[in-house]
Amino acid sequence: MRGQLINDRVIDDRLIHDRQINDARQHLIVALDVSSAAAARTIVAAVGESARTYKVGMQLFTAEGPQIVRELVASGRSIFLDLKYHDIPTTVASSVREAAKLDVSMLTVHASGGSKMLRAAVEVARSINPELMVLGVTVLTSMDEADLEEAGARDKILDQVLRLADLAIRSGCQGIVTSARETAQVRSRLGHKFAIVNPGIRPTGADRGDQSRVVTPAEAIAAGATHIVVGRPITEAANPAAEAEKILQEMGAVGAAR
Repeated sequence: MRGQLINDRVIDDRLIHDRQINDARQHLIVALDVSSAAAARTIVAAVGESARTYKVGMQLFTAEGPQIVRELVASGRSIFLDLKYHDIPTTVASSVREAAKLDVSMLTVHASGGSKMLRAAVEVARSINPELMVLGVTVLTSMDEADLEEAGARDKILDQVLRLADLAIRSGCQGIVTSARETAQVRSRLGHKFAIVNPGIRPTGADRGDQSRVVTPAEAIAAGATHIVVGRPITEAANPAAEAEKILQEMGAVGAAR
């Protein structure tokens, strides 16, 4: 097997994503996992021009509502709205409609909600903003095999990810969210014509936190991710901009090696 050695792990050349990473800032998403607009503003200011896209998840959105999204969009930032919608199709479609009006760039729905729900989300998003990316969430990166079995899934994590990824893409989603540990196999089975967002990314030596299936930025890009989400390693760093730049360099090095 021919492959690239990435952080002591050989990635088969056949599974390495063929998309070039020209400006790594377009592929880095900084997670604003905080509880106030003030804290979010502090992080964005500290990161500066080292990132363009920010994740607003349930914590910040619940605390501050849509106004923080409007504020960040107005400041020129792109927003990944990670609320993981999962409900009946009508409710999800109505929620996606409101999210699309906020001019977010990406949003998430649980692929396990089924094709009817996924199609409803995609159709309403397309009707308001054709460029809005609807991403199907596969298996949370905090879950391991035991968690999956406890939730009633009989498949191994990889099998479940592949099934849900295929469902999301066939239902019209422009991409998926999954761990980088499954990304190479997803690319191998399903191709390269959709986005893959990898959360749970930790630079070499960083604390794993509450994530079970984590990899480094270089491993994620080599495996086929189009975007990576990094939170605490950047937002809790003494110098968030410098930490972001280190990650950008690691991402860019993988792209340049192709």
